[in-house]
Amino acid sequence: MQKVQFYFIDRKPALIERTRLKLFIELLFILEKKNLANLSYIFCSDEHLLGINKDFLKHDFYTDVITFDLSSSKTETEGEVYLSVDRIKDNAKQLGVSFTEELHRVIFHGALHLCGYKDKKKADVLLMRKKEDNYLKSYFS
Repeated sequence: MQKVQFYFIDRKPALIERTRLKLFIELLFILEKKNLANLSYIFCSDEHLLGINKDFLKHDFYTDVITFDLSSSKTETEGEVYLSVDRIKDNAKQLGVSFTEELHRVIFHGALHLCGYKDKKKADVLLMRKKEDNYLKSYFS
């Protein structure tokens, strides 16, 4: 059984080589020394993710990704990663990178949150970016 699944609510980005990407995400967990049981990526619109942000986190603003750790034990990781395709497209334009690169950065970002990485403090953000960059480089090389 595959441990990583992709679901599409109201946006369906072009994701080429889906099987390779799923296997790479599983490898990311192995490299981070985490036991992945199940991980669902849900691709959606700004409006859909805004609703989740309001309902679950009490935040009234757009975001590109929200990660929920659904693990029932410390030994196996389970989670859901919601991604706003609209926000990722806008961020890619603002950052001057391709949509494909930004999409994969955010996909890896969600996985890294489930591996225990944070992004609230400056030092944590720097470490998260370094990890994202390393996995992007490894995936695309």
